[in-house]
Amino acid sequence: MHTSDLSAEPRSGRSIYLNRQVLPWAFWDWASAAFNAVVTTFVFSPYLSNAELFGDRANTYLGWTLSAAGILVALVAPAAGEWADRTGKKNSLLTVTTLATVVCMALLFFVKPGVSYLGIGLVLLGVGNVVAEMGDVVYNSMVTDVSTPATVGRVSGFGWGMGYVGGIILLLVLYVGLIRPDTGWLAVESLNIRMCMLACAAWTLIFSLPLMLTSVNSARSGVDTRGIAGAYHEVFRSIARLWRRDRSVVWFLISSAIYRDGLAGVFSFGGVIAAAAFGFSAGDVLIFGIVANLVAGLAAILFGWLDDRVGSRALIIFSLVCMTLAGLAVFFFHDSGRGIFWVFGLLLSVFVGPVQSSSRAYLARLAPAGMSGQIFGLYATTGRAVSFLAPALYSVAITVGAALAGVSRAQAAYFGIIGIVVVLVAGLITFLFVKAPAPRR
Repeated sequence: MHTSDLSAEPRSGRSIYLNRQVLPWAFWDWASAAFNAVVTTFVFSPYLSNAELFGDRANTYLGWTLSAAGILVALVAPAAGEWADRTGKKNSLLTVTTLATVVCMALLFFVKPGVSYLGIGLVLLGVGNVVAEMGDVVYNSMVTDVSTPATVGRVSGFGWGMGYVGGIILLLVLYVGLIRPDTGWLAVESLNIRMCMLACAAWTLIFSLPLMLTSVNSARSGVDTRGIAGAYHEVFRSIARLWRRDRSVVWFLISSAIYRDGLAGVFSFGGVIAAAAFGFSAGDVLIFGIVANLVAGLAAILFGWLDDRVGSRALIIFSLVCMTLAGLAVFFFHDSGRGIFWVFGLLLSVFVGPVQSSSRAYLARLAPAGMSGQIFGLYATTGRAVSFLAPALYSVAITVGAALAGVSRAQAAYFGIIGIVVVLVAGLITFLFVKAPAPRR
């Protein structure tokens, strides 16, 4: 699954927004679904965490790898974003990171079943996460290049929708073509799973080419770079200024960073938990992924309508409470069979899109006048700064659960959902310190 940290602007007029610039930009989101939905969520991560194929500790090692990747992104992203703004080489950075992601996916084909292949699989998955996230940072910043203040909301929403649709279509294609016929020569050394990685590499390359070929670099800003330390120094200075002006905005940046990482954890480890704790086959996980993406996309649209009527704050609190209860149900009733995961796993997925959408709308209403660009920049940066939380607590929960229950880590896989629930609850508690935004004309 993907997230968007773009500012929601007022919509006015009848501006045409699906033009020759927007379509290539949106197709990049379609292309990125290969890594977000297939590699990290519903196909390769469950494959790599399979204890029978890669050993008892594969599941926890996966969590630590994604946590380390999140920390690296948090360290590098601010400086890389500053470099792209200063030099104007957004397209160059996007091209490099996209091609690097394609290479990582293609190399995953060589990760055969066996403990000896676990290390290279984790390294490729971690590096792929870092470069894919860096590309996503640049991609998000380009929305202002392909839209106007009157159309930026629709353009952003169109790109988000393309990501969901692309993920659903690709999952269906892979299920019919490679995952479902899992016997015969395709079953040898998990060849069908590994061939999915080649298909994902081709998918990303083909559908990202339009943006890489049509987008151009802009002129240099003429501002000297300040590196990683300087970039974070500016982030903390901005947060300090906001704290003096409106502490509610700062609390929202903190809380949303935490619970958005929990949302990412739901999709990052949903397929892994389904396979490891509930015995889902690769085909079952893929079907679940298709349905989860579908309900998340539909819910985002329906709850967007509800947001305007009950308010973003109430919707965010309600959604996080429901996700917490659903996650606890998955944990406590894990012995009841796959039906429990289908019901409560999909319930978790239902609220991911609405929370993301309402968070963006809420911040747009909460941001002080004339500071929306700066506020949404901080929103993106703080979100990436804690992207290691859910993966780390997922692994910790499994390790502690295995020790408490006296079972192997593979048998304690269902404890991982507790780590994600802890992140969601922490985000919910800190969100309660955020005051409701004042009504605006």
